[in-house]
Amino acid sequence: MKKTAQLSLLERTIKELGFTLRFEKGNFLGGECRLREDNVVVVNKFLPLEGKIYTLAQVISKINPPGLSPETAKIVDGLVDRSLFSRENLE
Repeated sequence: MKKTAQLSLLERTIKELGFTLRFEKGNFLGGECRLREDNVVVVNKFLPLEGKIYTLAQVISKINPPGLSPETAKIVDGLVDRSLFSRENLE
């Protein structure tokens, strides 16, 4: 899957999860936050395409929603290393 298609899929997934997605400029990478009563995902609009994809994958991984599409799950699992906090690495 092309990177632009991956980004579109992740953007659509974030919106389907009920989050507002914003691309803003600033000195940050991005992530999810709560702004008043809204759940917002903010991504630095000056990040390269790969950085935007990684940021959205990180947020989806953190939310860990049930019922992700296989394509979305494949992207998230391929980018986010959950084994960093596994029990073996903590001992």
